[in-house]
Amino acid sequence: MIDKCDTGVIGLAVMGQNLILNINDRGFSVAVYNRTTEKVDDFLNNAAAGRGSITGTYSLEQFCGQLKRPRKILLMVKAGEAVDDFIELLLPFLESGDCIIDGGNSFFKDTVRRYQYLNDKGIIFCGAGISGGEEGARHGPSIMPGGDKRAWPLVKDIFQSICAKTPAGEPCCEWVGDDGAGHFVKMIHNGIEYGDMQLISEAYSLLKNVLGMSYDEMADLFDGWNKSELDSYLVQITGDILRYKDEDGHPLAEKILDSAGQKGTGKWMSASALELGVPITLVTEAVYARMVSAMVDEREKASAALKDEWLSSPEFLSTLSMMLTPDDIRKALLASKIISYAQGFMLMSCASKEYSWSLDLGNIAMLWRGGCIIRSVFLDDIKNAYRRGPSLQNLLLDDYFRGVITACQSSWRTVVSTAATAGIAVPALSSALSFYDSYRCGRSAANLIQAQRDYFGAHAYERVDHPRGNFFHTGWTGTGCAAASNSYTV
Repeated sequence: MIDKCDTGVIGLAVMGQNLILNINDRGFSVAVYNRTTEKVDDFLNNAAAGRGSITGTYSLEQFCGQLKRPRKILLMVKAGEAVDDFIELLLPFLESGDCIIDGGNSFFKDTVRRYQYLNDKGIIFCGAGISGGEEGARHGPSIMPGGDKRAWPLVKDIFQSICAKTPAGEPCCEWVGDDGAGHFVKMIHNGIEYGDMQLISEAYSLLKNVLGMSYDEMADLFDGWNKSELDSYLVQITGDILRYKDEDGHPLAEKILDSAGQKGTGKWMSASALELGVPITLVTEAVYARMVSAMVDEREKASAALKDEWLSSPEFLSTLSMMLTPDDIRKALLASKIISYAQGFMLMSCASKEYSWSLDLGNIAMLWRGGCIIRSVFLDDIKNAYRRGPSLQNLLLDDYFRGVITACQSSWRTVVSTAATAGIAVPALSSALSFYDSYRCGRSAANLIQAQRDYFGAHAYERVDHPRGNFFHTGWTGTGCAAASNSYTV
């Protein structure tokens, strides 16, 4: 056993174990602890066997005593109550200037609360979003640290040593911002992940149910797409999944129950967007789609009760298949993916102002360039867009992305309209197109909504023939008082 360890990790589930091995591979000694202490021995005797610079501990007092000062403690425990519990259990053994890092999927407002609480006690708190799953944790994740600025000099060497690197060798880890910024950015990453996965599943549905492609044909197609602008981890693994055969030689994907799980980060993003007034429509539809997918029994009954025979007739399907090409679907997927990222970066821009984080949006795109689930070459284009225009309001206003959308638009509309004609739900593809059309609409129909609000609630309205900020109320029925409500909000 070595005298003192460079850092300590609490939590020996899959992510914790793989991060420990990764940290140790980079030359750092690690003390480890788990609430169920039998897991410590199991880890030391198996995955960490023969590694003398990984030290097992069996109490938090022993664990903290094994760490060099200032102590750097990485919590890899379930988000929520467990994080608060371990913070309280650790405090009696810590000193001013020690650092606790929460590497789980915590809600960013919990991270803000913990940062403030620990700051008052002299303890440095860092909320670090970590993405990449088991493989990323072991060989190089994307890491998004935020919190107390004093944490960065303490964790920088370790984090930038273990994180993924871009093809140019740049670390996929940089300081994100104050208090809850790191976990907020991780939440956005996860929400975009929800959107990407839903978009890909909708493309798969159209290829299979409209174009009648086999699993091997679809796998080949996704492999080809992965050599285009859609080059990404999720497109790559989709090809692998579609090609994978069960023991009987049939595609395994076809046997998997169509009920998608979720851990809540997508819902957090949608809720945060509602709170900040940002229209994150695509990710929200992706969250709803998972909810609908979970209604397996009810959907089976509805499928029988609401069946339209003509939608599945060979003649109709043959006609539909001639309306659509695989390349149309590729372009619709690419255009919708742009919308997903545009919305995510809109939300980060708004949150940066609301919470005074000064987020570097171009730099954040680089953090996701390697190691994480949404890694793709697409992110280089986002980085370049923000380098060209640091004050860019929306990715859709960048020349490059505007050009891609223009090139994809005809196919995108064909895909959405064909899916509607075929009775195939494509909530993410269609919501992306609706947002695009809403965003580029210089004169919307919301004037009627304002008239309705004024009619029934005297909420007042602005006029196009008067300067902004002047409000008017009309007595639409000729009765009632002339006073207007003061609850008008734009």
